[in-house]
Amino acid sequence: SSDEKNQQVINDAIRQLQQGRSNALVEATLTAGTPTTTVTAPNCGTGSAVLLCPTTANAAAALGTTYVSTISNGSFVLTHSNSAQTDRIFRVVTLG
Repeated sequence: SSDEKNQQVINDAIRQLQQGRSNALVEATLTAGTPTTTVTAPNCGTGSAVLLCPTTANAAAALGTTYVSTISNGSFVLTHSNSAQTDRIFRVVTLG
């Protein structure tokens, strides 16, 4: 919280960031039967970098035709091939 007053909580958060931990991770499953998927990502902003990591074989196969087409505050849109597959699952990090 931006109103946090407890110094130990603040120190722990900084230590976790130094160790590479953050809450910028979301999971996204590409929507079957449509060429776009809107993903809610609370920490995403218009200047964010969106990084995709496929977690299934079908997601890995779709990676070459999947890209971030729009970035907004709180969400982004993935454009991808129109497929009936329902297991194209990615872990997504938004930075910035």
